[in-house]
Amino acid sequence: MEVILNINNYDSHNGIMLNWEENYKIEVNDLNGEIIISANKEGLLSLANHFANLAQSDVPVGTHIHLDEYNSLEEGSAEIVIQKIE
Repeated sequence: MEVILNINNYDSHNGIMLNWEENYKIEVNDLNGEIIISANKEGLLSLANHFANLAQSDVPVGTHIHLDEYNSLEEGSAEIVIQKIE
């Protein structure tokens, strides 16, 4: 399977621009300290896009993506922060 992700170039004025696949579903659960990320195909491809966005050389260390049930995750999901280091 070949997957092509559209990664928008990082822009210091606008930050990272995330691309979401249509009909994505992502759920995050914390089961006694074990984090479970469950997603359909579109959700997994969306997350792959987000990780690739953060990996761009121009994206500053500390840049992060904050997701919760009010911002992109399924209802009842735990919050998750994906942050670039070093």
